[in-house]
Amino acid sequence: MLPVIQPDPGPPPFERIAIVGFGLVGGSIALAVRQGWRGGLIIAIDRKDVLEAAMRVHAADVAGDDLVMASGADLIILAAPVRQNIALLGRLAEYVPGPALVTDVGSTKADMVEAAAGLPERLRFIGGHPLAGAAAGGFDAARPDLFRGRPWILTPDRPDDDGQWAVGDGPSAMGSLERLERFVTALGATPVTMGADEHDRLLAWLSHLPQLTASALMHVVGERAGAAGLALAGRGLRDTTRLASSPAGIWQDIAATNTEQLSAALGDLVDALERLRADLSEGSELKRIFESAARWKANLESAGFKDTG
Repeated sequence: MLPVIQPDPGPPPFERIAIVGFGLVGGSIALAVRQGWRGGLIIAIDRKDVLEAAMRVHAADVAGDDLVMASGADLIILAAPVRQNIALLGRLAEYVPGPALVTDVGSTKADMVEAAAGLPERLRFIGGHPLAGAAAGGFDAARPDLFRGRPWILTPDRPDDDGQWAVGDGPSAMGSLERLERFVTALGATPVTMGADEHDRLLAWLSHLPQLTASALMHVVGERAGAAGLALAGRGLRDTTRLASSPAGIWQDIAATNTEQLSAALGDLVDALERLRADLSEGSELKRIFESAARWKANLESAGFKDTG
């Protein structure tokens, strides 16, 4: 049985929540909200077949396949692939006439923050990225505890003169960030605030490089070993290539919106592999890299955040 997220002791920070994209992350947000608060309205926006599945399990109160459904929401969560979210930002003002806080859950942030600069003042944007996932995608894989114990990065516009993060202008700017932090915390996650550029640099190494590496490794091994050879593989190959089943479309968006940082990360990996290849007979570079890897792996395993996926 899934662990139950305890209800927040106070009223929900947002009364009407529109989620655009009801896949793994968007659906999990809805399920977590449903567990956390008795009140509040959840609006689902996606394809009709996805919405039918969501409504069958009461993950949303109302649903539709048109962005006009977000009209009247005080929190709008863009949970589509990154480039779709960027396109949605350009259309929001047309469909949402009143004030709202807008966030997203995409794996890259700089392009989103830049696109959000074109929003009218009534629509405040704070970038977001929950560092949580699962082997399978789609609403069928959604679960309310997906974010429990995981970091949720928030990327407001910029630091102000006091070193605090500002969200737009005016006295309610910091209030928007505080409300979103409270919302994220109630879903079981731990909010972490940083700049969009720093997020993209860090995630290029923590997430984007491992994904491309795992997929490239599985491609090379599969092409060389073939089906018969793979039948002999042990757990090492399976564990190392766990990410290799990820859908390409999502990662095309990520690569296209974090090209510079991801290219640098790939360059570092290629350099390490070239050093290994040049030193195979002697093995001193192999020893150095293995010892360094073991130290950093121990550091990783002792880190505060644990993978719940």
